[in-house]
Amino acid sequence: MSKKDLRRSPLHEFHQEQGARFVPFAGWEMPVQYSSILEEHRKTRESAGLFDVSHMGEIEVTGTEAEAFLNHIITNDLTQIADGQALYSPACYEDGGVVDDLILYRIAKDNFLICCNASNSEKVYNWLVTHCSNFSCAVRDASENYAQLALQGPNAVKILESIIPDCGSNIKRFHFLQCDILGHPCLLSRTGYTGEDGFEIYLPPAASPGLAREILERGYEEGVRPIGLGARDSLRLEAGLPLYGHEISRSISPIEGGIGWTVKLSKEDNFIGKKALESVKNESSPKRLIHFKCEGKRIARQGCLILADGQKAGEVLSGTFSPMTECAIGSALVELEKVKDANLAADIRGKSIPITRTKPPLHKRI
Repeated sequence: MSKKDLRRSPLHEFHQEQGARFVPFAGWEMPVQYSSILEEHRKTRESAGLFDVSHMGEIEVTGTEAEAFLNHIITNDLTQIADGQALYSPACYEDGGVVDDLILYRIAKDNFLICCNASNSEKVYNWLVTHCSNFSCAVRDASENYAQLALQGPNAVKILESIIPDCGSNIKRFHFLQCDILGHPCLLSRTGYTGEDGFEIYLPPAASPGLAREILERGYEEGVRPIGLGARDSLRLEAGLPLYGHEISRSISPIEGGIGWTVKLSKEDNFIGKKALESVKNESSPKRLIHFKCEGKRIARQGCLILADGQKAGEVLSGTFSPMTECAIGSALVELEKVKDANLAADIRGKSIPITRTKPPLHKRI
């Protein structure tokens, strides 16, 4: 795709003002960084970061059987949340591979907003349309109606409360409010993708530059800065959060990819992929996700082999440098029996680099 064919966020001019460096991402021209990725990563962990995630897709599902339909599509149990709550869940194919991982917002039992990954938005929309014919509901791609900002970090609540008083006490984790912000209708959600406290804000595209500038102005003394996609990726890996195409994918199920807690095999609905996921859970020689730290700063990137006592035992899914632990970190899909009690290493360009298994969030274990 040529640069002229890339879509631009409604915040593109804002990013230019902030000195962003742009890269192509999922068909969009998006800011990868403004200063340095390491500096932006630390800023989010230590104070606050403002992210433009307007490239994400939004889909509305409405109708009397909207809840029943979506519960058939996803692996988690949508009946366990109430109006004003959000739910994280994969949607799977019949063989257990992942279509995408989603956040579903329950506005009412007959009204849901779904957020999906930018690279999968068309696929998710088509998947929903294909499977909704037996349910009394309608599926609509609403992506053009939304921009999305994420304010994340230990100072996020204080900063946003300067604009929306008491939002920190009024919105619990994975809950949301529909409210006006600076005169514009918004959905304000206590969610995020960094491992920090914070909010994601869905709002009209034309209103997003004004709100972004207001957040930076009011929160500047509290340390908020614009953050690009580079730090977003390193933050999520430190926190142990999956990225589609890495920890979960068409060929890696949610159980293998470390989010088996989202697969509710006991729920009444016979959801798509249930039979296959039951088989994955009961495998005698399972492959599962592990997280690790490397000795030194050499990064084991996606595709590097994982060695157990010198023998191939798996493959790296994600790798980066962690500013908070000051070492390279990563995730890998491995054969559990092979790595049990073994000395582990990553093969980085033919050199065996020792690694140590660890449990996320990695930045909490410094």
